[in-house]
Amino acid sequence: MKKKYLLPALLIVQIILINFLGYIPDTVERLYSNGLYLPISKGMRILFGWIPFSFGDVLYSVVFVFIFRWIFLKRKTWKIHWKANLLHIASFISVAYFAFHLLWAFNYYRVPLNETLGIRKDYTQTELREFTLKLIEKTNAVQLKITKNQNAKVVFPQSRETIYGKALNGYGHLSAQYPQFNYTHSSIKGSIYSLPLTYMGFSGYLNPFTGEAQVNDKMPLYSFPVTVCHEMAHQLGYASESEANFIGFLSAKSNADLYFQYAAYSFALRYCLNTFERTKEGNSKQFMPLINKGILENYKESRAFWEQYETFIETGFKIFYDRFLKMNQQKDGMEGYSRFVELMVNYYKNRTL
Repeated sequence: MKKKYLLPALLIVQIILINFLGYIPDTVERLYSNGLYLPISKGMRILFGWIPFSFGDVLYSVVFVFIFRWIFLKRKTWKIHWKANLLHIASFISVAYFAFHLLWAFNYYRVPLNETLGIRKDYTQTELREFTLKLIEKTNAVQLKITKNQNAKVVFPQSRETIYGKALNGYGHLSAQYPQFNYTHSSIKGSIYSLPLTYMGFSGYLNPFTGEAQVNDKMPLYSFPVTVCHEMAHQLGYASESEANFIGFLSAKSNADLYFQYAAYSFALRYCLNTFERTKEGNSKQFMPLINKGILENYKESRAFWEQYETFIETGFKIFYDRFLKMNQQKDGMEGYSRFVELMVNYYKNRTL
């Protein structure tokens, strides 16, 4: 086989082999997620974590410039050399596809977290209601402890850089119970693309090529800590959005800092209320009189922030990301974010919230 056909051919082989991984999650869990990935992820955090800006975002910028430059240079001769150009594109995709999976994305095919922790996934509406009431009580207590006024919204006095540093505390406490959540060598950055991320409706993302946790630094601070913890969960190899939400919640809740705890509880409560709304419109209204007004003010603040950036861009990117998730073993797509409610309800059936 000629060299120019090798990488395009390997792309086809990769796609076939990766689709097979869905049938052997135990092997992926043992050899990759709890094997090869651990030194890879730790190494990338050590390599890029000390850089004060997002190296991954800069890398993306450079790649995009080269792609557009290549397209510009090839535009006049495309019809003549279309076959060679397609082979170049396929070769580039083949290399990127390989790096994407080797450095992180094999984690999409690991054993689900509910199985490794022994958590059921189904629950009744009664169980959800009981859990939501407990969550309201806990969120109210933390909000009142911070503000001393149930009508006052929580205002974070900490900088984003301080939050990045404090996030390690929660994972330290959590890993004492679950060693698989041990997190060392922080690599958390505010994204250079925070404004585009806001228009796309995203709070952050993990850069699979550098292992950096990229956080949207324009979002309201009251929910910022749990977003940071969510992205850190991705760094630990938990690709599922529902699992990252769950681990992020557990970590922020375990933090000694009250503001992290408030971020965790208010985040979880909002998801529970949204779950009731999806069941039946207006179904969450039964809980509103029980929630401190200060908490509702924080929710109002968050809605107002995101609404000012709502455009067709957000809709388009969420459709794209929904399909991307479904192609990578997350059959619920964007709905998977809220499936962590199942994990919470069942996890806390026999535990104190």
